[in-house]
Amino acid sequence: MTENTKTHVILLSCGSFNPITKGHIHMFEKAREHLHKTGRFIVIGGIISPVHDSYGKPGLVPSRHRLTMCQLAVQSSDWIRVDPWECYQGTWQTTCSVLEHHRDLMKRVTGCILSNVNTPSTTPVIGQPQNQTSAIYQNRNTVSKPTVVKLWGKMSESFGKICCARPNMDRFTFVDENANLGTAMRYEEIELRILLLCGSDLLESFCIPGLWKESDMEVIVGDFGIVVVPRDGTDTERTMNHSSVLRKHKDNIIVVKDDINNPMAIVSSTKSRLALQHGDGHVVDYLCQPVIDYVLQSQLYINASG
Repeated sequence: MTENTKTHVILLSCGSFNPITKGHIHMFEKAREHLHKTGRFIVIGGIISPVHDSYGKPGLVPSRHRLTMCQLAVQSSDWIRVDPWECYQGTWQTTCSVLEHHRDLMKRVTGCILSNVNTPSTTPVIGQPQNQTSAIYQNRNTVSKPTVVKLWGKMSESFGKICCARPNMDRFTFVDENANLGTAMRYEEIELRILLLCGSDLLESFCIPGLWKESDMEVIVGDFGIVVVPRDGTDTERTMNHSSVLRKHKDNIIVVKDDINNPMAIVSSTKSRLALQHGDGHVVDYLCQPVIDYVLQSQLYINASG
């Protein structure tokens, strides 16, 4: 497949990130590597979306700390960004609503048409310019189509102003999403999708009766699709068979192949918090040094209540 015929993907990970661990970053890297190896996808970006403070999880530190730790964890990455939108809302947002927000935002910022995972576009995906100004890449015969590098670069110029730029650590601000972004870029024959990236523990939660609204699961798995990175040797095949929605949309679930002995597979925020509370030196195996420094400086997780 040529670059333009491959599906361009943005990986979105939702969660507490309390704190963000090396395992979270590893999940992004392994997912991108796996998707590229299939020959069908090009991962052009990753988004970390920390949960709102009103989620109510015991020991959840304020979002200003969690956002900062996430920023520190990805400061050397050229493709993973932190998005504060979810934290800035008036209340807790469902995973479904976060996915839909980013889908709608990407439509406005990129001019691309985002197709559902289970109903791929049968025609070239062409973004519509927002005004009458001549569109870039309008002449197929004389101007080359955008490469993935150009696509992500151009997207970042506008997208970064809204939610993916790394803001000042002391204050998180972003441009109003309804602001005038100028002429939208026109990307020809590029299919763009947002996929939910998660660990197998989230997949297992889909099987807990009453925890998820079935309508939300239909949208998450049926319309968007998910990329699962197994943890602790979880049998994802068995998990999927326990849910009618997961079985129905099995083709939309991409399971990443990872080394079962990879130490990152057992890293968790819970273990990290316990290590911090007990002064366990193994915390360096769980968290990157800038995050550890910030935790110590801010005196986070020094007791069982967070």
